[in-house]
Amino acid sequence: METSREFDVVIMGGGIGGSFQARHLLLSIPGIRVAVVEPQSAEDLARIAKIGESTVEIAGSFMVKDLGLGAYLTEHHLPKNGLNFHWPKKGEKTDSMDDYWSVWALRQPVGHAWQVHRGKLEVDLLQMNREQGVEVIEASVVDFDVGPGSELNQVHIETRSGERSTLSCKHLVDAAGRAFLTGRKFNNISRKPRDKYGIKNGTAWVRVGGVDRDLFHDELDDGDTSTVRYYGTNHFFGPGHWLWMIPLSREGMELSIGVIHHHDVVPARSLNSREKFLEFLKANHEVLYQLVSTAEDIDFVYWGSPSHVPSQVFSEDNWSALGDAIYFGDAFYSVGISALCVTVDCTTELIRAQLANEPDLSAKRGAFNRYIHWFATTNAHTYRDHPVMLGNASIMSWRIYFEYLWWFGALVPGFVGKWHLEPAFIEEQLANCPRHIHGEIYDELSMLARKGTNIGLMDCYRADQLPLCGDFYPDRHHVPYLENTEYGHRELNIYRSVAATHYVAAMWWLKLQARVYGPLFLFRWRFHKVFAQLLKQSALIRVRSWVHERENARHRATRRFALLQKAFSAYRAPTALQAWPGLTLEEEKWEARVQRGEASRTSSSVAVEPSVHVLH
Repeated sequence: METSREFDVVIMGGGIGGSFQARHLLLSIPGIRVAVVEPQSAEDLARIAKIGESTVEIAGSFMVKDLGLGAYLTEHHLPKNGLNFHWPKKGEKTDSMDDYWSVWALRQPVGHAWQVHRGKLEVDLLQMNREQGVEVIEASVVDFDVGPGSELNQVHIETRSGERSTLSCKHLVDAAGRAFLTGRKFNNISRKPRDKYGIKNGTAWVRVGGVDRDLFHDELDDGDTSTVRYYGTNHFFGPGHWLWMIPLSREGMELSIGVIHHHDVVPARSLNSREKFLEFLKANHEVLYQLVSTAEDIDFVYWGSPSHVPSQVFSEDNWSALGDAIYFGDAFYSVGISALCVTVDCTTELIRAQLANEPDLSAKRGAFNRYIHWFATTNAHTYRDHPVMLGNASIMSWRIYFEYLWWFGALVPGFVGKWHLEPAFIEEQLANCPRHIHGEIYDELSMLARKGTNIGLMDCYRADQLPLCGDFYPDRHHVPYLENTEYGHRELNIYRSVAATHYVAAMWWLKLQARVYGPLFLFRWRFHKVFAQLLKQSALIRVRSWVHERENARHRATRRFALLQKAFSAYRAPTALQAWPGLTLEEEKWEARVQRGEASRTSSSVAVEPSVHVLH
């Protein structure tokens, strides 16, 4: 007999997306009733191999500040020491890191980031959610029905023993990843290259254990860096492909090595088995082959077409989707979990507004839909023309520097300041998106790559790379939002940061043009067009920054640090210690006189037993 239960939210899928969403709902909305439906057992989840083991600053901030997982991650997962980039000096010799041109992370990242073992993380998160009151149901989703408007949605499930039941909910979340539950039912996913800026990629990866990390690099020879290079996310490049190397655990010395390849250059048939993948490593990146071939095999996975973009994320019929269920482009900058965190934050805000019957729910849903679609497609645009550029160390190093500017100058501070939850700002951001400028720049870089032009190596971590920018480096904050804890509503001046980002991008463009064309760059129409657009946007956004400062000036007195300073004005330093067991009455009186300056400890005539605590 089929039974039925009702919840506020039912989440289909208990992987990282579903567990993040459940935890965030519990921490954000008191008393909310949440169920998670997950077909895999804990043992199965622990073994599943997935892309998304490396995190960056948005995910790190969210996991620490919003999900309260900082201590857990520090104790059970590996720190991420930045991103490192490597291109072979000669394609025929790649058996050591000396055979590569490298850009190394020179210091620890400013923000939190980890290399996570997905199996362990997902099992632990499910258990944490159970303990906090989430109903975790081990079952498969047979089907689901969504009702119009405020009608309850229905999820039909079946356990492994064949028992069927129905879960009713006010909001339904698809976190089932590549099962594409909402994608298939509502035709909500596009894999067409034209919708992904031409991306036609595939991916293969292995996980191995018992790795000898000295085969990668001798820690005693870290040169100019102050980080442990092995524990960064190491990127290896070649024509039409790039590879990741991500350490996963201390105990088992597990390692993930995988490739994103572009079918026009590296066909699927050359990589779609473990044997073919290892032969590819041996021929093109022997240092990685040595790491894999001398370690213990755990698993191998190949996906022929991993990338897709969504048409809708949040529905007026109170369903939503997140994570791989809506988007994957390329793992290059490790933004997958960060994109998930943005969507989780938006989903929670919509569910909170829905349960509170707020009148602006529909407008907010529309703005969030446009923002997540923009985030996904902008991310896909970041990988435009990769097949042409990946194997060229000169061109790709310049591109990485340029893209770092926007990540650290716009996307990271925008997320930390919660601007993605501001519908009015979303409309401003979408209206002023510089994607068309980026397109002009990618066209220029593609032309240079096809010509094989060497314009030097650009180091995205050094502070001496740009003209007229002082000691700027890409992950240097334009506004001190972390230092001044500007996490509250509209506290962080995102306009100031984005304006400065447009300016330094203009200086990057100036240097590129001068390097390629010499003084003749001054006669190029494309130079003036892009340069003027960047500086114009910078000036306009600086005006908006000034307006924002004026609007927020009246709120400074109520911010946390201002309130702390006000409370601290009544502080008076203690003049005496409190008594504690073992201090005799006579000693207590004498100590009080010492604290008042009426006596000194050296002149004390009080007899003290050896067991008595004495201040020295």
